[in-house]
Amino acid sequence: MLYYLFNYLAQLDFPGAGLFHYISFRSAMALILSLGISTIIGKGIIEWLQQKQIGETIRNLGLEGQMAKKGTPTMGGIIIIVAILVPVLLLARLSNTYIILMLITTVWLGTLGFADDYTKVFRKNKEGVSGKMKIVAQIGLGLIVGLTLYLSPDAIMRENVTIMQADSQIEVNYSPAVKSTQTTIPFVKNHNLDYRDMASFVPVKYRTAATWAIFVLMAILVVTAVSNGANLTDGLDGLAAGSSAIIGVALGILAYLSSNVEYAGYLNIMYVPGTEELVVFAFAFIGACIGFLWYNAFPAQVFMGDTGSLTLGGIIAVFAIIIHKELLLPILCGVFFVESLSVIIQTTYFKCTRKRTGTGRRVFKMTPLHHHFQKAGNSGIDALIQRPYAVVPESKITVRFWLIGILLAVLTLATLKMR
Repeated sequence: MLYYLFNYLAQLDFPGAGLFHYISFRSAMALILSLGISTIIGKGIIEWLQQKQIGETIRNLGLEGQMAKKGTPTMGGIIIIVAILVPVLLLARLSNTYIILMLITTVWLGTLGFADDYTKVFRKNKEGVSGKMKIVAQIGLGLIVGLTLYLSPDAIMRENVTIMQADSQIEVNYSPAVKSTQTTIPFVKNHNLDYRDMASFVPVKYRTAATWAIFVLMAILVVTAVSNGANLTDGLDGLAAGSSAIIGVALGILAYLSSNVEYAGYLNIMYVPGTEELVVFAFAFIGACIGFLWYNAFPAQVFMGDTGSLTLGGIIAVFAIIIHKELLLPILCGVFFVESLSVIIQTTYFKCTRKRTGTGRRVFKMTPLHHHFQKAGNSGIDALIQRPYAVVPESKITVRFWLIGILLAVLTLATLKMR
């Protein structure tokens, strides 16, 4: 909104109005505003949640300090959502298709997470919204994203960007704008994969439709996997919010590089016009996560609940799909990926051993993985991996996971130059 106001004032030569043309300025303002909103409204929302007695129900799993969290307000993801939406609505160019998709994602998954938390807290249903309903909602969002990128005339990219310099003159050459199903893959010489190659067996007449069907299915898979991964990671104070902020920084950098024709040409990556607006969204996202940490860092005064965790994961997934970097997510979201993988391994191994021997065995002491480090080993737990034997303090686990997240973010960015 402010973007259009100051754009009009700039036409009237209003002093300083031209600053809103710069992505760097609007992104910085979005970061500051989201930080301010999350920290200012956070206290009020926490007090309101306490008055309504919206507290977390804790099952005693034998983890150190676990029961002390009983009654801590949940549904704090509302703080994150408001701190994202307000700066983006004020500072971003709202006619941008990608911004519209990100706003839909935030509201869509925020509503799903809120419904889940509401069911748990007010209706006293520990299961919340059924798993099938969550999957249906995530599939619906994946369809919206995939079909929008397919049908929207604004969702284009330019391939084979090259930068030529002669006699201090820079010449930019790139192919015409196209609807493309290419995506970036790491550690490969030309590091581009076209989903069209997966549809090579389809007759030429139907190949384009088949290619986009594969793309839509991939969008559904990515949205579902990452949002659920973030949801599983939200088990320690500050873990999901801090990890998401780190991922947001990397995504913001990737969006800026993809939207700048010179950087895209230098790095030999796809040039995606219009994604510069996503940098504003990324900075609002980062600010909201960091501001939420003010209250969510150990010991937490509020939990984000599914309202926050499903939203954070969905935002990350859709953001990556838009900039054609979804196949970098297993590296960038390595913490989410490993947390999900630990649950899959634990469940599969337990069922297999129970079927064969009548008694299920475990690989980890407890899953998701962060709980494995919270539980003492060699204490009668039937787990293949007992170490570490001693309990690791919750705050130390969180910080170590953050450090791993930073290393993975740096590695993700480094893959752009790894041929």
